Amino acid sequence: MVDACETMPKADTIKLRNKHIGKSCQLFYRSDPLKIVRGQGQYMYDEQGARYLDCINNVAHVGHCHPKVVEAGTRQLATLSTNNRFLHDELVQCAQTLAAKMPGNLSVCYFVNSGSEANDLALRLARQHTGRHEVITLDHAYHGHVSAVMDISPYKFNQPGGDPKPDFVHVAPCPDVYRGKYRDCDYPDGTDLGQLYADEVQRLLDRSPAGVAAFIAESLQSCGGQIIPPAGYFQKVYDAVRKAGGVTIADEVQVGFGRIGTHYWAFEPHGIVPDIVTVAKPMGNGHPVGAVVTTPEIAESFAATGVCYFNTYGGNPVSCAIANAVMRVIDEERLQENALRVGRYLLEQSRALAYEYQLVGDVRGTGLFVGIELVADRQRRLPATRAAKAVVERMKTVHRILVSSDGPDDNVVKLKPPMVFTAENADEFLYAIRECLTYLEQQQQKESSAAAPEVANAPVRVTHPLATGGILQPSPISRGQRDTSTLIKSI
Repeated sequence: MVDACETMPKADTIKLRNKHIGKSCQLFYRSDPLKIVRGQGQYMYDEQGARYLDCINNVAHVGHCHPKVVEAGTRQLATLSTNNRFLHDELVQCAQTLAAKMPGNLSVCYFVNSGSEANDLALRLARQHTGRHEVITLDHAYHGHVSAVMDISPYKFNQPGGDPKPDFVHVAPCPDVYRGKYRDCDYPDGTDLGQLYADEVQRLLDRSPAGVAAFIAESLQSCGGQIIPPAGYFQKVYDAVRKAGGVTIADEVQVGFGRIGTHYWAFEPHGIVPDIVTVAKPMGNGHPVGAVVTTPEIAESFAATGVCYFNTYGGNPVSCAIANAVMRVIDEERLQENALRVGRYLLEQSRALAYEYQLVGDVRGTGLFVGIELVADRQRRLPATRAAKAVVERMKTVHRILVSSDGPDDNVVKLKPPMVFTAENADEFLYAIRECLTYLEQQQQKESSAAAPEVANAPVRVTHPLATGGILQPSPISRGQRDTSTLIKSI
């Protein structure tokens, strides 16, 4: 284990950052940012040697500084680093491995440096193949930061100061059955919510005068709040898009490479095979590398333009050597199986939080991709944004566990840790979040002690699979129903 050296005090690092780094480049924990100087496995260390359990990094997929990944990159960097316009084995072997892990006819690869580049290229492929320009995306989606994919990312363009949505972009509702347009609590059991959400896409297809080039969606929305689409949704949407002459793009940039546990790719449980798949982040374990995988037919359409595609660094020998090492480690160390086993335990235990804390409205996820949605009122499913931010901060300062919050109302506590996360790590997280939720509800109880009894004792609808009959009477320990916006500032 290599000791990390701090070259300057943290205060000086902050001063230089404030002077030379754009203000829009935001940090985690902005009021008291962490200076992380070393990582190992599922842990990160600050300049004082304090250890933090990393539940944020879906980038360090097989663990920070995995020795086999470090060795592969170091060896190739010491041998050759050049662009991909020369033959080299690491590139073709990486493409071969990716294609072998894809279903159907997904067999042609283009290498890039990032998820943003991958999604930008995917749009070009779709538009060239269909001869169309319009795109359907999902509300709250995030597909990258370059101009072309900012145009199809409501997560970005709906923010204050964001550019207006282009006319060629059509936004379908996010298939969120908890707080989306069609909620499970508003319909009888057995209602096909997947069909209701798919009908929204069909309406956009019907209203498009020139026809849609592509439907693009993250297989599981991450920035949108850890959303698990209802059964049948993607199948119905893909059928409709293809019938209308469009192609389908699955964005696996955040959730691919075994994270969901049950499958290698997050689109697979939905019984679909996309026309184009984009991958990045976990592929390089922190090294910038990504890819677009598509069918020979779409690749031929792209080649027919006569315009040469090349990417100076995309597919370079070092990047491909690292990506190959990452995929070998996933297989050799059975990390997909680990995600399934630990993820099931984590999800089951996290769902139990709903019985203990009124703040917990919904718990959802698969594998090592889990979201805990905090609400101020379970019946109305009002977001507890302030509470989520307080949990994130307290987890860091009191328990040295790094989590984040996201979603349209920033009220979903997210977990997407390195794939080496263990059941013991899950227990550490569960102990800590219980302490945080207990602390918050104690603060609420102090403020709501004078609340009307009929409000405090109202039955609460519970939608979790562990709930019996769907109704839970509030326990004496969790009577608080008010928004947490008045929680003390010290949290």
